[in-house]
Amino acid sequence: MPPTIGFIYPDHAAEDDYPRAATMLGVDLRVAHIYGTDLHAVPELLDLGSPARLREGAALLAGAEPSAVVWACTSGSFVYGPDGAREQVRGLAEAAGVPASSTSFAFVNAARAIGVTRVAVCASYPDEVARLFVDFLAAEGIRVLSMSSAGIDTAAEVGTLTPDQVLELAVANDHPDAEALLIPDTAMHTLEVLPKLEATLGKPVLTANQVTIWEGLRLAGYAPDTAAPPGAAAPASVLEPSGLGKLLSERLIHVGD
Repeated sequence: MPPTIGFIYPDHAAEDDYPRAATMLGVDLRVAHIYGTDLHAVPELLDLGSPARLREGAALLAGAEPSAVVWACTSGSFVYGPDGAREQVRGLAEAAGVPASSTSFAFVNAARAIGVTRVAVCASYPDEVARLFVDFLAAEGIRVLSMSSAGIDTAAEVGTLTPDQVLELAVANDHPDAEALLIPDTAMHTLEVLPKLEATLGKPVLTANQVTIWEGLRLAGYAPDTAAPPGAAAPASVLEPSGLGKLLSERLIHVGD
């Protein structure tokens, strides 16, 4: 049986992306909710990602015995800055007793995994918050060629965006020289529209829930399997992702114990 991966998700908006991915990947993805204001504003985001709230999320997941835990919130991690976000993840790993990460670091690790260093950012947040994501990426060696902010104040409103609206935002806010488009905000439904996004833009698209799920898989011991010949049957321990973008386009094999 594949390992269980836990996700701490703030409030409610687009958490149904996780069971969708679990079905597509054949893995056990557990989501625990913590609650606070869903306002995209710095003081509220600092509270949302506080140690006490993340310890609460870790406790909610403990019964599932996850192999890894990810704080499924981009703004509630990058708002702390790189050093603060690292301390946030360290505290979460200590509370959960397993490897941990956050969506902000998932974006960084995913960009490195697919070999991109020049990106465009299509953010749903107000400008003040979106610029903190640009600063976070820059500190991690990822150059942002352009950044757009839709100025949406709450996660609940972001969660109501339709696939067509997400596609429209992406197309309008890409940059021709960007190697990939990044769409932060786990409140946005993106998994359903990912194949169309990449086909339309002709480049990789990294979205918040996609990279968060990928990060959990990575921490739990999954790695791309590029050695299998085309058309070869996959053994039972190998996942066959489909429709989750370039980041999850290769078969994944569990390399843990």
